Amino acid sequence: MAEAAETVKVAGRSGHGEPTEKGKGRKRDLVALSFASIVDGFEGGLINTLFPVIRDALNLQTSALGIMAAISRFARMLFGPAWAVLADKYGRKKILFIATGLWGVWTIAAGFAQNFAQLLILFSIGVIGTVAAEPITNGLITDMFGSTERGKAFGFLRTMSTAGAVLGTPLIGHLANSPDGWRWGMFLMGGISVLSGVLILMFVREPREHAAVGAASEAMRFNTRDAARLLKTKTILFMAVQVVLTTSVVLFAFFVTYFVDERGWSTANAATLMAIFMTGAVAGGLTGGYLGDWFERRFGPRGRIMLMQGYLAAYALSTVILFQLEWGRGIAIYFVAFVTGLIGFIGHPGAVLPIVGSVVPKNVVATAYAFIFSFVQGLVAALFSLTFGFLADTLGLETLMFWLISIPYALNAVLWTAMYWIYPKDLAAERAREAEEPARASMAEPGDDQ
Repeated sequence: MAEAAETVKVAGRSGHGEPTEKGKGRKRDLVALSFASIVDGFEGGLINTLFPVIRDALNLQTSALGIMAAISRFARMLFGPAWAVLADKYGRKKILFIATGLWGVWTIAAGFAQNFAQLLILFSIGVIGTVAAEPITNGLITDMFGSTERGKAFGFLRTMSTAGAVLGTPLIGHLANSPDGWRWGMFLMGGISVLSGVLILMFVREPREHAAVGAASEAMRFNTRDAARLLKTKTILFMAVQVVLTTSVVLFAFFVTYFVDERGWSTANAATLMAIFMTGAVAGGLTGGYLGDWFERRFGPRGRIMLMQGYLAAYALSTVILFQLEWGRGIAIYFVAFVTGLIGFIGHPGAVLPIVGSVVPKNVVATAYAFIFSFVQGLVAALFSLTFGFLADTLGLETLMFWLISIPYALNAVLWTAMYWIYPKDLAAERAREAEEPARASMAEPGDDQ
């Protein structure tokens, strides 16, 4: 894997990386970028939501969904950085217009597919474009907003994308009421994607001076030499191992199909239930951050480990309750789905991300995140999606939900016991190193002046 570009220092920025020009119309730019992100998310999620009717129309097996889910994850790993490089070379606005906008014609073309081979080829080409939005949009926002405003800008982008997914999933699901609804979904999403490209071309301004996308986007900064050195830190090595048991990455792909196949729901109603699950996930992400901070204040370095173990055990139990028990179609199943989504997204912001960021030098934090979550977890998720899909054809989704989601989470809760010894030592070592840096810098100053 190619090494990431160095952060580019440019004129037009202060020494603290602040844009010297505030510029006008940044809110308009942000809305246009948010719209593009929402549309790209819909294009990627269309297959997951409408797969039951696609399967019937093209006479497919569940393994086809696993293949397409894996392709999406491989595309993110391989082509996300490639789009960032092209954006640095040819201009971010131009590449975003092509990848997010014009690339929608491939989604339109996929709506005409007459067999799985055609659908797979056209879908694969289409998802290559959808993975471009995240790194390029992150780079644009970094240059449009100063450090005191970026949090709000990224928060707005994430909130709009999430809200769009929650509101749009049941709407997409209702297309399943027509046998050819999935085709109309492809046409609609592809057309809206082209429209989003036009909006970007019309309203988004390309900053005249900026940092390279590959450097500005935290998600894309990956240095292979730094990653290899990071594995010497036991906490990072542990994190790279434990993500293998984070198997719920397939839930978003198989959620709707599970309730259609195992519980006899219509695709439209299953999509509505998934929207409730996603709403819980949003609440869980917000709750997890606050819980993690509270546990650390209350119990010190071991607090986040306690939270993580509790989350893993609770999620193992909640997935058993959701997927192994028959709840009917009353309000109870919607409540259970919401709670399961909420629990499932507590651990990442509350424990995993802060722990990783606390045990490595600040200049390689992005590499640590990219290595563990983009590379290792991305690869595991892609391979697991393939495996899950093929096994579903023979074992059934209900059995797989228990043995390949609930049980791994329970095992992971036990595995995290090792972190009570590993993490405090690595945290203390990193804090000691940070404390020594000012002393080393002050000792070096006299020699620097000579």
